[in-house]
Amino acid sequence: MSLQVEKLEGNMAKLTIEVPFEEFEEAVEKAFRKNKNKLSIPGFRKGKVPRKMIEQMYGKEVFYEDAANIIIPSAYAKAVDECTEEIVSQPVIDVTQIEVGKPFIFTAEVALKPEVTLGKYKGIEVEKADLTVTDEEVAAEIDKERDYNARTVSVEDRAVKDGDMTVLDFEGFVDGVAFEGGKGENYSLTIGSGTFIPGFEEQLIGAEIDKETEINVTFPEDYQAEELAGKPAVFKCTVREIKEKQLPELDDEFASEVSEFDTLDEYREDVRKNLAAKKEEEARNVKEEKVVEAIVADAKMDIPDAMIATQQRQMADDFAQRIQMQGISIDQYFQFTGLTKEAFLEQMKPQAEQRIQSRLVLEAVAKAENIEVSEDEYKAEIERMAETYKMDVDKLTEMVGEFEQKAIREDLAIKKAVDFVLDNAVEK
Repeated sequence: MSLQVEKLEGNMAKLTIEVPFEEFEEAVEKAFRKNKNKLSIPGFRKGKVPRKMIEQMYGKEVFYEDAANIIIPSAYAKAVDECTEEIVSQPVIDVTQIEVGKPFIFTAEVALKPEVTLGKYKGIEVEKADLTVTDEEVAAEIDKERDYNARTVSVEDRAVKDGDMTVLDFEGFVDGVAFEGGKGENYSLTIGSGTFIPGFEEQLIGAEIDKETEINVTFPEDYQAEELAGKPAVFKCTVREIKEKQLPELDDEFASEVSEFDTLDEYREDVRKNLAAKKEEEARNVKEEKVVEAIVADAKMDIPDAMIATQQRQMADDFAQRIQMQGISIDQYFQFTGLTKEAFLEQMKPQAEQRIQSRLVLEAVAKAENIEVSEDEYKAEIERMAETYKMDVDKLTEMVGEFEQKAIREDLAIKKAVDFVLDNAVEK
């Protein structure tokens, strides 16, 4: 195999890959063996037709397309290994020569990793975050835990209040006529949840059990059922059941039940400590975003469209895998949202470009500051990964190949570059 690299404008390149005819002939033979059981010629049993006979009937090129599909992936992979340029996109393949007795030649148009010219990356000014944890924030966090541990009890001696969980029967009318889909029985509705038409839930406040209440609302102009959009309606409702949450008492007993602490004061202090840690992490994330954003804005780079498109596809694949774990296929997601694959990818384009820019400038910072990853740092990362995946460290080490090792070290260098630019930022 031989390789020629022609650099194009916009950080693109065309690889011309030539495969000797002898190697291509081996691929043709593989294609024949793959397809021979599908071919039949009178006088021969299926799968027993000689290759020459098939080529006489259908032409010598009959297996060329399959042969090309067999040989291109491996030949391209070898070319990438041989190429001294860093390729950062999927290839666009074009076969330029496929003839009997001649080398098989194809081209692969690819994006090359762009050079980055850094501007200012030290002393970036960022607003200092307020890390104060107030008593109100602590109380709100504890109230969430109380709400989570609340008991639900039936109420029979009062009317509906805001926040109640009700069970009701209802029927809706427009111009005095019941409309389709406007009737429900034993329907569960939490007052204040905002799940019904605006104004509906508020008018249920004060309703008594088993007494009919008339509610007047107007459907929103953008309501999904066009025949009801913008129209006034009357709902006749009867509350069948009222339930309310009873929060646990805020005392030492509550603290001991929801935490490892014996007293409310200890629990409250732990909540404060956790909120402070959360605020610090959030502040660091915001600081990193602002600092890297400023470095990107002051840097120069020419990112090829093909590189962005590859990042978009990777992000789309990652998203598809995540929702698949929740039992939803990407096709179902498109059906639910009304998006097409093309529109979905287009939505991801700004984020894809931002990720590439951030990565490139941080790599450039690591290079400018001679940031390296020590063997101890690499081993510590492998140990962390092993713990995350519940694997034996030695087993994971064996599984990590040369390519994965390089990727891990690059990611660690990026993290160190992030630490460097944050440590050198100026809070004001």
